[in-house]
Amino acid sequence: MENLDAWQYVATTLIFVWTGFVRSGLGFGGAALGLPFLLLVVDNPLVWIPLIGVHLLFFSSITVGTRLGAVDWAFLKKAFAIMLIPKLIGVFGLLTLPTEIMAAFVYIMTLAYGLMYVFKYQIKSKSHVFDSFLLVVGGYVSGTSLIGAPLIVAVFMHRVSKEKLRNTLFVLWFILVSIKLSVLAVAGVNFWWTAHLWLLPAASIGHIIGLKLHDHLMSDNTVRFKQIIGGVLIIVCIIGLINIMGSTR
Repeated sequence: MENLDAWQYVATTLIFVWTGFVRSGLGFGGAALGLPFLLLVVDNPLVWIPLIGVHLLFFSSITVGTRLGAVDWAFLKKAFAIMLIPKLIGVFGLLTLPTEIMAAFVYIMTLAYGLMYVFKYQIKSKSHVFDSFLLVVGGYVSGTSLIGAPLIVAVFMHRVSKEKLRNTLFVLWFILVSIKLSVLAVAGVNFWWTAHLWLLPAASIGHIIGLKLHDHLMSDNTVRFKQIIGGVLIIVCIIGLINIMGSTR
């Protein structure tokens, strides 16, 4: 995050406005819909994940702090118990696998999300076994790159009431990210604390806009909006994968 070019500073600022907007507007997806863009600025997940994680802790705490009663604690405990070990395995994978592999993993997972948005495919869990499978995979993906939200949300959407869904997810993100950041801190990963002086205000702008538009974004009239997002994600991920293949030749 030091000695970036001017365009990188501008791009990073705008992307963090976007992640703040998505995080508060949808209740999930800040990392999944932001990390692929950030990797085009600096292609190292370990640069961005601590920054995104700290922001998620900050905004989730102030969003849920006054509404702890609007959380489905019973299901949250069950889901967390299933995700904990895969989450830890994913975090250690992030620390040990090569940067190119982790970046490619992010692009491939996000490409899949983009295709689902474009073709209006929604993951639907119809059994407790499939619930557990999605939570295990989502926990692992969340551990490696913080982009497991769509898989996890597929379970929570039909197990948690709509009134409690966003706050329950925010509490879950807070717990999962706290674990991840604790491991990264012990491992000596740079958290780029000074960068928060300009990235936190940027994310705050997006967060406020997202809060105001939350009800609209969660309505049934946003299919076209998600399709557009999916199309952009597909393009970004293809560009990112091409860059990775070019750099490894």
